[in-house]
Amino acid sequence: TANTTEPSTALPSTITTTTAEWITDYTDILSRFSLRTAEVPDDDTCYIVPGRPETIAKCNFNLETQTFLVIHGWTVTGMFESWVPKLVAALYEREPSANVVVVDWLTRASQHYPTSAAFTKLVGRDVAKFVTWIQNELRLPWERIHLLGYSLGAHVAGIAGDLTDHKISRITGLDPAGPTFEHADKQDTLSPDDAQFVDVLHTNTRGSPDRSIGIKRPVGHIDIYPNGGTFQPGCDIQNTLLGIASEGIKGLQNMDQLVKCSHERSIHLFIDSLLNAEQQSMAYRCNSKEAFNKGLCLSCRKNRCNKIGYNINHVRTARGAKMYLKTREMMPYKVFHYQVKVHFFSESAQSFTEQPMKISLYGTNGEKEDIPFVLPVLNSNTTVSFLLTTDVDVGDLMIVKLLWEKDAILSWSDWWGSSRVHIRKLRIKSGETQSKVIFGAKDGEFVHLVRGGEAGVFVKLKEDQLSRKEKLMHKLKTQGSLFKND
Repeated sequence: TANTTEPSTALPSTITTTTAEWITDYTDILSRFSLRTAEVPDDDTCYIVPGRPETIAKCNFNLETQTFLVIHGWTVTGMFESWVPKLVAALYEREPSANVVVVDWLTRASQHYPTSAAFTKLVGRDVAKFVTWIQNELRLPWERIHLLGYSLGAHVAGIAGDLTDHKISRITGLDPAGPTFEHADKQDTLSPDDAQFVDVLHTNTRGSPDRSIGIKRPVGHIDIYPNGGTFQPGCDIQNTLLGIASEGIKGLQNMDQLVKCSHERSIHLFIDSLLNAEQQSMAYRCNSKEAFNKGLCLSCRKNRCNKIGYNINHVRTARGAKMYLKTREMMPYKVFHYQVKVHFFSESAQSFTEQPMKISLYGTNGEKEDIPFVLPVLNSNTTVSFLLTTDVDVGDLMIVKLLWEKDAILSWSDWWGSSRVHIRKLRIKSGETQSKVIFGAKDGEFVHLVRGGEAGVFVKLKEDQLSRKEKLMHKLKTQGSLFKND
């Protein structure tokens, strides 16, 4: 990391972090620790000062409950960003008796990026001192400390966790910063060793490694990559420009939101998990986003799926797990994931790429019509698997309609008669319920699909028996007792 501009803030070489003396020296702490309240989530009204126990009582610190430390990242303005009070309010909404402490390192966070990145070491020391002091002072159980760090703040949390002599219970990394950290050592970044449980949301990893705003490599026990982790829906330039057009000059202040939209989505996904627990997003373990996008990873066996955000199950494996999910562009972000498997038959050999399709789902709870998707390849006599998502909870699927649209470009096959394929069955697996259902033609053996023609209609033939048991087990696991929801 780059050298810092102020020599006085360089780490003293004489002090090795194994000696305990440095951790009780509070004279060099520059970060401030403000215990915010549910009533005034956007203001620092009371600071807890390490080394001054009377400030703990003065700020009404609650000894009996959970403590969250919220750690911001790099800032251009030198001011708190608008997400801070939103996250504070959401934490209190979920855990009304908790202590939500906001770590203010704004002065160090508003330098040139490489300088602020190098300061994470010193801010991490500050946080380690604060946590250790308040634990000792109050004899708090270490299980009750949860650090939430955004961007550079995620690495601050990691460094702090590395320096405390006890393991902090949980660190949540919200799109940990990429530049200067992608290839850094694990004691300088967030890593799984830094807490008993480390969960990470990666939402902005576009571009080459070390140029991407968020870190690409996994740095936790569970690393979740929503929408592939590169870019988030609703963060495109059109949406922002529309906002600016409708809000005029005020909209210009939101221009920085465009740059930060995907990066900051990590925070809003976490807020969503606090506020909308009954619409809990699920993520699925997968080796690559390509495999995920084919719908190949919707299994919940052996901890292969998990909740995301606050309610995540603390699963630690030696290797760590990369998990994926899709979301909507707005809160609540939850969607329902389906794998659809189709085998196409045809009399003559046919081969297409990038075919526009529409699929409609009709279930016991509701319906979602005309979900558009593009089939990357459609060849005769091959089986295709793809991922389909909808934000509507349709319940148990009963009917599926499939439409093959005409694509914009006239291809040769349009001149040589219409393109048609036949489908005997659709196999659909639901990620959220783990059910596997087979659909067949409403009448006859095949559904005939003509490009630019009518939709083919499929009806539920049967549900996999094994899948019924899995479905029940999955429901028990995700919702506790089955009686609770009746």
